[in-house]
Amino acid sequence: MRSPRRWRPETLAVTAGRDHSPGAPLNIPPTFASTYRDGGPVGYGRWGNPSWTAFEEALGVLEGGHAVAFASGQAAIAALIEPLRVGAMVTVPADAYLGTRGLLRDLENRGRVRLQPVEVTDTSAVLATLASTELLWLESPTNPMLGVIEFRPILAAASKAGVTTVVDNTFATPLLQQPLAWGADAVLHSATKYIGGHSDLLLGAVITADEDRRASLLTHRTLHGAIPGVMETYLALRGLRTLPLRFAQQQRTAQELAERLTGHPAVTSVRYPGLSSDPNHDRARAQMSGFGAIISFEVADAEIADRLTGALELIVGGTSLGGVETTIDRRRRWPGEEAVPAGLLRLSVGLEHPEDLWEDLQHALDTAARP
Repeated sequence: MRSPRRWRPETLAVTAGRDHSPGAPLNIPPTFASTYRDGGPVGYGRWGNPSWTAFEEALGVLEGGHAVAFASGQAAIAALIEPLRVGAMVTVPADAYLGTRGLLRDLENRGRVRLQPVEVTDTSAVLATLASTELLWLESPTNPMLGVIEFRPILAAASKAGVTTVVDNTFATPLLQQPLAWGADAVLHSATKYIGGHSDLLLGAVITADEDRRASLLTHRTLHGAIPGVMETYLALRGLRTLPLRFAQQQRTAQELAERLTGHPAVTSVRYPGLSSDPNHDRARAQMSGFGAIISFEVADAEIADRLTGALELIVGGTSLGGVETTIDRRRRWPGEEAVPAGLLRLSVGLEHPEDLWEDLQHALDTAARP
């Protein structure tokens, strides 16, 4: 038998994080315990849990490192930022997850860190920040503008400069890219999204290949109480088992919908790396094994966008993403997203039939565009 490390992601998603000993259950059952008898591998419920361990093993294998699970994606973000010295400079994408930018802005306002926003799709601009940066926070594709970063030269230069690099890999998942292999110091996931995949849990994770950094993350989790729930990690691992199948179908549907949206007269622009017309297409094709399942498209203004979402019958209005259901969100409505075009809609493509989704979108677009 070949080493499991050489198995393909679809196989690893099914086999990793299991007890392969004779007589063991196929799935690691949720362990609902806060207290353990002395002499075992776990001393106390805040220090560890077999359900966490199984999930961390599976996700770590897929990303090529060691995973540490947290209570939420936001808790994972905080765990990566907390070790910074007071006054440290953080370079962050101008276009990135609102929770990341919100936390960093709060820390900046309290004098904890200094921020250096940058257009991360501009490689030269990112490289120019390295001389003054201690932490380079990257996200690709970005949320919600779907910019794609040129990872290899940026991560190589950051490593040479001694700059710590974090990549939020939530949109791409480990199926499309593994930034640790390109030299990233840590990879972040909101497992609430595609990994869990069913809109029924909150969970975050950080993956690193560095044992000291992993130990530091574990210490932070224990001391700050940012521990994941037992049932949440059990459900996230269950969701991870089907991630390759779900994500493949979601991407196929996203490609089809993106192509159709480009031809609708009410749509002024479509952002999706899978479109040959997208400015990020060539870069995404060169470094990713797929284009993801998020589409951002624009209509003329916020009023039309709101009429569109109000006319939808199948697609769900909501601010999260990555579930089996297709969701849509006008991002400009949220405080902190003032730089986003007013008529931009972020579409998270689910597992419904693509024709049903298109009929719903087409009807809503036609309805919203009427004077």
